[in-house]
Amino acid sequence: MKIAIIGHGVVGSGVAETLLQKREELKVKTGVDLEVKYVLDLLEFPGLAIPVIHDFSIIEQDPEVSLVVETMGGLSPAFEFASRSLRANKDYVTSNKELVAQKGAQLLKIAKEMGRNFLFEASVGGAIPVIRPIHQCLEANSFSEVSGILNGTTNFILERMIDDGAQFDDALALAQKLGYAEKDPSADIDGLDTCRKICILASLAYGKHVYPKDIHIEGIRDINLIDVQYAASWDSRVIKLIGKSKINPEGKLAMIVCPMIVRRGSLLSSVNGVNNAVLVRGDLVGDIVLYGRGAGKYPTASAVIADVIDCAVHRGSRREIYWEDSEEPAVTNYLDELTQMYFRISIREKEDIDTVRAEFGNIRVLTRKNAAWSEFAFVTEEQMPEREIIRKIARCGVLVDTMIRVESEI
Repeated sequence: MKIAIIGHGVVGSGVAETLLQKREELKVKTGVDLEVKYVLDLLEFPGLAIPVIHDFSIIEQDPEVSLVVETMGGLSPAFEFASRSLRANKDYVTSNKELVAQKGAQLLKIAKEMGRNFLFEASVGGAIPVIRPIHQCLEANSFSEVSGILNGTTNFILERMIDDGAQFDDALALAQKLGYAEKDPSADIDGLDTCRKICILASLAYGKHVYPKDIHIEGIRDINLIDVQYAASWDSRVIKLIGKSKINPEGKLAMIVCPMIVRRGSLLSSVNGVNNAVLVRGDLVGDIVLYGRGAGKYPTASAVIADVIDCAVHRGSRREIYWEDSEEPAVTNYLDELTQMYFRISIREKEDIDTVRAEFGNIRVLTRKNAAWSEFAFVTEEQMPEREIIRKIARCGVLVDTMIRVESEI
């Protein structure tokens, strides 16, 4: 089976290197000879034992190439390459989360029409098998929730703040120094990366395409060490960036990406370092957590090659992975969902606290060492629609420094 790889960056080079080094081993395991015929890239790579080309039409028109692997990222020209590959009767494997989150429904439709495969195991959890377990192993389940910690960079930063008492800027600088964060970390720390991944998982679990533009996103830029300390004072709770999708009591899909305060001992609180974890809640299996390295050259290459092997072993047959497109927003308004909220506010006089208590009723007051008299932190005890919480805090007339949702279900 002849393969073309588009993109020879971190992941693409890991895929090419692994297929070269393990070619005989994989042939014995699968019964298929996986040969990389081309690498397509803008750059030259002297010494690479694979021909490097710069024109996609060479791949498109080569009848020997039956599988295209794309690791370049972004929508353009990836969407064009994917569409043309599938229409040229070639299977397409990608690690490109933006492509799947934005164009997954369209590409799955083309793949179905052409009788080809469009596979993307590496687009969500890096080394963690996530797509295949949800699609195959748990297919008999109805899912009430699929959520998780889906970005290793933000998890590393928050852990340094929690465990080491580091300020956000210092934790981010360390992540960049260690190669966990890009020079421009916006996609990670602003929650966009997590959003793309939870959209893919929700589309897969619930059968309708969920677009990132329809999801409310909050990143971790505004998380302060003070808030980490207040969370720790409340039964050692921690702050995590969570991508959450669930079926609400009205049977509608509710989704959000935001920092949440989670209790110690919960399924996601102990996810450490740059690891990711996906929680799947099914009616037959209950709660399952899939945990491991969410990024990196070889972990992601492992997931890509798993899809390559799937295509090779089942050559000529389709993997029945599919979801419908959705013209209308598939999710509810996050402001209508029930939640609890942590607030850190600045008070001008003691009477401001009485006003807060009068608005919210029972509240849990949090404390920390060396807090200024004007600093007041509390958690709303009663769950209520978020828009009602916003109305209540606005009526208090206080300066809100931080507000963070409290996760009580996972």
